[in-house]
Amino acid sequence: MVAKLQDVAKLAGVSVTTVSRVINNYGSLSDKTIGKVHDAMRELNYQPNALARAMQGKSSQFVGLIFPNLTNPFFAELVNALERQLFKKGYKVIIASSAENEQIEHEYLGMLMANQVEGIISSSHNLGIEEYQRISAPIVAFDRYLSDNIPIVSADNYAGGRMAADYMVKNQAKNVAVIVDEDTSSSPTLNRLQGSVDVFTENHIDYLPVDLNKTKLADVFPGDFDGVVASNDMVAIEIANQVRLTDKKPFTDFLITGYDGSQLVRSMVPELPTVIQPIDEIATRLIDTLFAIEENPGKVEPGPALPVKFYE
Repeated sequence: MVAKLQDVAKLAGVSVTTVSRVINNYGSLSDKTIGKVHDAMRELNYQPNALARAMQGKSSQFVGLIFPNLTNPFFAELVNALERQLFKKGYKVIIASSAENEQIEHEYLGMLMANQVEGIISSSHNLGIEEYQRISAPIVAFDRYLSDNIPIVSADNYAGGRMAADYMVKNQAKNVAVIVDEDTSSSPTLNRLQGSVDVFTENHIDYLPVDLNKTKLADVFPGDFDGVVASNDMVAIEIANQVRLTDKKPFTDFLITGYDGSQLVRSMVPELPTVIQPIDEIATRLIDTLFAIEENPGKVEPGPALPVKFYE
């Protein structure tokens, strides 16, 4: 149940008027009183409902979008698809880039709840499970495990990983690096690594997992490798630029595959083989799942993983 102003007042042992004064920073109050109110708000996960007050109890018609980095063309195009589809349904979006920073994500979650968004779509993974479990609004995740009770929508990461590895096998790579996804939790993106590893194992090809959280790209590539399965297109492009500093040519002497296949990357780097995620279909599934949660909390299954394609 969503906490109300009266609940905060009762727990803090003060009047509703006092809570309102603390929230609006109005009038002279003791530090002790302010502290009690803030402690009660935190314990109840209460957020001041500024937008709802302004709209006199009407639905906010806002959906919050939290994504890790909008400089990645894939996330930018997915957010654009979400915004376009939600607008057609009469909703507006509040877009928050967590910048892969826990404090920023925490502040954005507070802002979204304060504005009483109808729901949240998140692909970020900075905060612990407990933080998301305390949120009362419907939440759906894209490709990230946030909590046991939050549905995850994803494309077929395992099939995508196999497609990238199949490309290496077809082009006779013998010593391949596989980039470990930056999210090492139990999120679906880890299936990309598993898909690639299975193909290399089946074909008796040497491979080495490379965790860029623990080592710098420039210290590894090109090295003795003749190919690399990158975790996304942006990492693939960085590796290609690193290879160009040597006497090898990326995509010919040194094989590289990407992942995501945004329209921008395919137009700017058409020589990059990559796994294409279906952006419009992902956006539709995320929105449908979010609205389904509103109607049947705790009883929503997001459906099977969406199919991916390989571009070369």
